[in-house]
Amino acid sequence: MSTPMTKGVLFVHSSPRALCPHLEWAAGRALGRAISFDWEDQPILRGAQRAEVFWEGPHGTGAALASALRGWEHLRYEVSEDPAQGVDGARWMHTPDLGIFYAQTDSIGNVVVPEDRIRYAMEVGAGNAVELQRELRVALGQPWDDELEPFRHAGDGSSVIWLHNVG
Repeated sequence: MSTPMTKGVLFVHSSPRALCPHLEWAAGRALGRAISFDWEDQPILRGAQRAEVFWEGPHGTGAALASALRGWEHLRYEVSEDPAQGVDGARWMHTPDLGIFYAQTDSIGNVVVPEDRIRYAMEVGAGNAVELQRELRVALGQPWDDELEPFRHAGDGSSVIWLHNVG
């Protein structure tokens, strides 16, 4: 059985200018071909650049991209992988302060929280509604969304069209 093909988007929300060529190389290596980004100034963070790249490849390419970019501490990025025949979608978010977040997504882009993660949140919450809410927010990636949201809005004039908003 062959690996299903899928597509997605890589959003580099902010990168130091000097890191940009290295990100292109790392993403190209993950995609299996040379790639060049259309870099723009990131108005939220002086001296930073931003880029948005559509990609196509076999299921798992999103994970390869997220892994290739992981480790650069001044980098903010998101990778989305659309669901394909027989496989779920996925979403990765990275910020310098929070590190990386991964979530499975359904056919319309909603984050899917596994039952074991919900059980853990209930255990940690132990009757404390505030703690339960905090744990569920983490399970949904809300702290990453909160940190990335200003950087997303900075790209509202870009050519990428959001088909759905997760979270």
